[in-house]
Amino acid sequence: MSLKNALRAATALTVLTTSATFAETLTIATVNNGDMIRMQGLTDDFTAKTGHEVEWVTLEENVLRQRVTTDISTKGGAFDIMTIGMYETPIWGANGWLVPLDNLSEDYDVADILPAMAGGLSHDGTLYAAPFYGESSMIMYRTDLMEKAGLEMPDAPSWEFIRDAAAAMTDRENEINGICLRGKAGWGEGGALITAMSNSFGARWFDMDWNAQFDTEAWANTLNFYKGMMDASGPAGYATNGFNENLSLFQQGKCGMWIDATVAASFVTNPNDSTVADSVGFALAPDNGLGKRANWLWAWALAIPAGTQKQDAALQFIEWATSKDYIELVAAKEGWANVPPGARISLYENPNYQEVPFAQMTLDSILSADPNNSTVEPSPYVGVQFAAIPEFAGIATEVSQEFSAAYAGQQTVEEALEKAQALTNDAMEAAGYR
Repeated sequence: MSLKNALRAATALTVLTTSATFAETLTIATVNNGDMIRMQGLTDDFTAKTGHEVEWVTLEENVLRQRVTTDISTKGGAFDIMTIGMYETPIWGANGWLVPLDNLSEDYDVADILPAMAGGLSHDGTLYAAPFYGESSMIMYRTDLMEKAGLEMPDAPSWEFIRDAAAAMTDRENEINGICLRGKAGWGEGGALITAMSNSFGARWFDMDWNAQFDTEAWANTLNFYKGMMDASGPAGYATNGFNENLSLFQQGKCGMWIDATVAASFVTNPNDSTVADSVGFALAPDNGLGKRANWLWAWALAIPAGTQKQDAALQFIEWATSKDYIELVAAKEGWANVPPGARISLYENPNYQEVPFAQMTLDSILSADPNNSTVEPSPYVGVQFAAIPEFAGIATEVSQEFSAAYAGQQTVEEALEKAQALTNDAMEAAGYR
């Protein structure tokens, strides 16, 4: 063997040994949404490139939030990477609970992240989580049923139009509900929908002195409108339906309209999963002419808890999963309509993606949400479907439980709002806001 070949063989052996020595097994907590399930199916690509293995803990949305919050606040150390969002990231980053993502590689191109997403996942200008996908909310509707009802969906409809269209599209004999909306308890489930909806009705969670505002006409109008429309045109048991339940109903052809996360567009238009894939249209979330639409702003993002012993490997995974190359990987395997949306500028500049029917409406919805100015009257908090304060998750979960009980007919709307007002003010006073 020549000296050159001997050196080459020795170098190769060193690389393999080093790779094997430092190969890690990462434990990742994530939500049971379709894009995350798809990511799990592609992690062999990550393992082939890095040598690191991945163990997934996949949880329903409410359970995920509870598990990761408990783990990080108690320094439990169960996870090396957590799937979190715009609510948790700035708060946890400020607490020192997350590893700053300030050393991402040049190839990763941090500047390509949509400003709305980067801003919502940062604290004091430092990125603490990388967006796997970003979303707003919009209307997905059956074009065939809308036509059958003799109606035409405006690009930017009012709530009154939506209510009337839902009634016209409802066909109980054929199990078609005119509209499907979240009613499930949980601040990020039904709580997110009703809060975004309330913004368009002129409601807010708090006034400028942190007083609860559930005793206002605007909140009464919001809940009464929601319940009246859903009782008349929604599915049975809507009080317990969240994102995944409504997605299933829509894909089965049982919803005329669904107002929910823009990310759902790829699932309702996928002919492998959706029986109505060729009859879906899109429109902006509704308004009431008050200057605010009922759309939210969110990102499901990947973050590294400060307690992990596997920071380097975790950062490699985050770079892989939220990169331009990952988008290309999904596109090659499953088509451009199925890539993670709403996170990168370059995606919306890509001619291939511009041909996807919901791409522009998704971007328009994201850009129309303003977390710094989400309510008609001034409010002291940042956030569209949440208030970015540490106490919000606990308070809003309780409030959403009262609302769901009203949807289910277990109490009146008035009773639910009275309880929401009292428990919110009590919690804010205990926390020292009032």
